[in-house]
Amino acid sequence: MDPAEFRRRGKEMVDIISDYLENIEQRPVFPDVEPGYLRALVPQEAPEEPESFDEIVRDIERVIMPGVTHWHSPYFFAYFPTASSFPAMLADMLSGAIGCIGFSWAASPACTELETVMLDWLGKMLKLPEEFLAGTAGQGGGVIQGTASEATLIALLAARTRTVKKIQAENPGTDEEDILPKLVAYASDQAHSSVERAGLIGGVKMKMIPSDDKFAARGEALRQTIEADKAAGLIPFYFCATLGTTPSCAFDRISELGPICNSENIWMHIDAAYAGSAFICPEFRHLLNGVEFADSFNFNPHKWLLVNFDCSAMWVKKRADIVGAFKMDPLYLKHDHQESGLVTDYRHWQIPLGRRFRSLKMWFVFRMYGLKGLQQYIRKHVSLAKEFESLVRSDQRFEISAEVVLGLVCFRLKGSNALNEKLLKRINDTRKIHLVPCHLSGSFVLRFAVCARTTESKHIQFAWKHIAEIASQLLQEPRQ
Repeated sequence: MDPAEFRRRGKEMVDIISDYLENIEQRPVFPDVEPGYLRALVPQEAPEEPESFDEIVRDIERVIMPGVTHWHSPYFFAYFPTASSFPAMLADMLSGAIGCIGFSWAASPACTELETVMLDWLGKMLKLPEEFLAGTAGQGGGVIQGTASEATLIALLAARTRTVKKIQAENPGTDEEDILPKLVAYASDQAHSSVERAGLIGGVKMKMIPSDDKFAARGEALRQTIEADKAAGLIPFYFCATLGTTPSCAFDRISELGPICNSENIWMHIDAAYAGSAFICPEFRHLLNGVEFADSFNFNPHKWLLVNFDCSAMWVKKRADIVGAFKMDPLYLKHDHQESGLVTDYRHWQIPLGRRFRSLKMWFVFRMYGLKGLQQYIRKHVSLAKEFESLVRSDQRFEISAEVVLGLVCFRLKGSNALNEKLLKRINDTRKIHLVPCHLSGSFVLRFAVCARTTESKHIQFAWKHIAEIASQLLQEPRQ
């Protein structure tokens, strides 16, 4: 493909993408295929001779689309949102074309410097404490990770290194092998499974703190666990608080938890993967009160801030804590300016060495939407969730299972778990809308998350009517 054909085919692909997104709600939101469907549709080996672009385009509908779950359909209400906007797509195209691997400032100065500035922009939108911003001389700063689970792991590993170094400084001659088995990390029992997985990868004990009746981790529960562990000879070193838990969008009480972590020299990381985007709105910013106690904070603009995947924003108060855990400086990666104090080499802030020019997406989106446009988008989704909540509450057969704060509604039919499991299966089997469940206090609960950029009130009304009709059919059937 030469530049002339690329220009022509690129315009065709933009048309294909635009047609797909404009007509996405005409497609079943969830695919009707069985595992292994795709292998039967493609040859067993790669072609020896080149094929035409036209042949590839024809096979998009034949091979790919039958197996796609349409996350950007306005009838997709599962999991949490994954962001999508045209400015971000265009930025991704430019990032792919530039194709730099921004592991250091010298590898592409614009890639590094725009990221630093964009994380400061976003931090100011969130009104983060000054310590988290890089500015021109700050000790903290932001970085784009691939996912929130990466950020959780990065923070845990940095906390582990900081703790080991501190103990060794206080007790010269102590081996790391003697310290690691005693380390213990904490998270709420409502935390995402990736937090527990970080403990597995980091080779440390991970204990789950029981949540209260609002599904939030509280200070007293953490304090009691810490005291018991210290009495048993363990070394508490890390706590991951969640703002906007995956099951119910609950908020750990970081204003209670933070002072405890600070007094015990425990690294507090805040995972706000979904909910963090909402903190750009003044009416939701109070949910972040207590962030001043944290050592690190993370959320995913690629969930709810119109920046396409992957773009997970992470800030630290002291970047030396991160760099100190991961820095490796072979000669072939060094450059003339790395000791100047004026540049950042982001390879020291992450697990992979390479990184794409992801900050372009933030730059395009922030400029084309503006803070007010982003706030309007968040508020619209919250309003749609409240609309769905009111529909659920108007039907005496249903109940709301958790407080509706942002764009997630947890609800269920009054009755057994088996009844609600059957309800969800029938909803998803129709492939008209898509939901996923969770367990809250032993109950099987349906999660309804407002996800797509194009979701409107009519889609909420359709979804509720569909759910209510299936519930009516189910309740009329004789009980087994």
